[in-house]
Amino acid sequence: MWVENILQTIGHTPLVRINRLCAHLPATVLAKVETFNPGHSTKDRMALKMIEDAEAAGLLKPGYTIIEGTSGNTGMGLAMAAVVKGYRCIFTTTDKQSREKVDALRALGAEVIVCPTNVDPEDPRSYYSVSSRLALETPNAWKANQYDNLSNRQAHFEQTGPEIWEQTEGRVTHLVVGVGTGGTISGTARFLKSKNPQIKVWGIDTYGSVFKKYKETGIFDKQEIYPYVTEGIGEDFLPANVDFDLIDLFEKVTDRDAALMTRRIAREEGIFAGNSAGSAMAGLLQLGHELKPTDVVVVIFHDHGTRYLNKMFNDEWMRERGYLSDTAEDAAGLVLRRGQVPLVKVGYWETVGEAVAKMRKHQISQVPVQDAEGNWVGALSERKLLQKLLSHPHLSAEQVEHHMETAFAEVESSTKVQRLLPLIRPDSEAIMVRMPDHSWHILTQHDLLSAFL
Repeated sequence: MWVENILQTIGHTPLVRINRLCAHLPATVLAKVETFNPGHSTKDRMALKMIEDAEAAGLLKPGYTIIEGTSGNTGMGLAMAAVVKGYRCIFTTTDKQSREKVDALRALGAEVIVCPTNVDPEDPRSYYSVSSRLALETPNAWKANQYDNLSNRQAHFEQTGPEIWEQTEGRVTHLVVGVGTGGTISGTARFLKSKNPQIKVWGIDTYGSVFKKYKETGIFDKQEIYPYVTEGIGEDFLPANVDFDLIDLFEKVTDRDAALMTRRIAREEGIFAGNSAGSAMAGLLQLGHELKPTDVVVVIFHDHGTRYLNKMFNDEWMRERGYLSDTAEDAAGLVLRRGQVPLVKVGYWETVGEAVAKMRKHQISQVPVQDAEGNWVGALSERKLLQKLLSHPHLSAEQVEHHMETAFAEVESSTKVQRLLPLIRPDSEAIMVRMPDHSWHILTQHDLLSAFL
């Protein structure tokens, strides 16, 4: 069965469980992977809705030009629809947006005008002001105005919210969304809260944006505004699509944490998502202490990682901003440089045979041991188990607690590399590192050696 055009493939994106990144959380965490839309972002939904509503209202007619200020993804959705429907497009964007986004818009035939980021919205040079001027100067033009056009959030009320409710069988308890125009979070939240008013809605903001303080105080504070790197979320004004009454709280995430988490999503979950997904996941982990085992959390992954290849996925770009360094200075740096592979652990009640099977499966020579409360109480190593075999011929069937060695030293992620060295001893050959998201990772002698050679 085929569809008549690419626009008919918008929506019905999958809900995918997040495993490694959230292994330490008690809740079930699911990502709504909006990259499965044909334009690879959630903005396809509202772009088409805005166009169809404008056509129905007689505001957009054959031969017209669509004009919009966009960070890239809305423009992509509008341009894709314009190709199918026969409209011309002129978009304004900011110079902080990735080159990939601009190139993608031009690939679909749109004209793109790049404007400075570090100016007020009212400044005639801003991408908001330039798009408004073009809408007035261009004959037969229609400005989509995604920030204040309520068709934006209506699209998510009609599509994204119902999809999440159906996919979770009504079990969703939390919605986590990076907030830019506000359409995705507000429309989805309105539908979900109409089904269950107890659902918590967490908006993810960035430093340099006004949302969090406005929600908490009702004050629009221009002192909160300054340039930031994170794309797709945060604003220096209040879009009409942001319904603050539907959002229970805002959590701010730093540019660095958002960028690093964007990379972690790809490396640890195999999901190639964009910068706003990194912000949303980082924000969720910051709020993870509020979750319970019965909670089902849905996080929106807005767009695709290919739009950030020269930014968050480029080591040189990351180092220029101090997000990565060639020489790791602390335990977290060593963990991130090696890659945050899932921690392999054994319970003290397991048999030595079961523990060795895990070590063989994961090709590791040592493993930490936990008690029933999750405390690190010991360790096992292949070398010392081999030494015990002669005196314990039935070693494989015996419990780990009778043969475990001293537990590995535990450190916080901020511990400097130089302070890690004395913690590696003959009776403790590795170190346990607790990361900011409360997940645990192990550093071996080899990892420490790599910090100096």
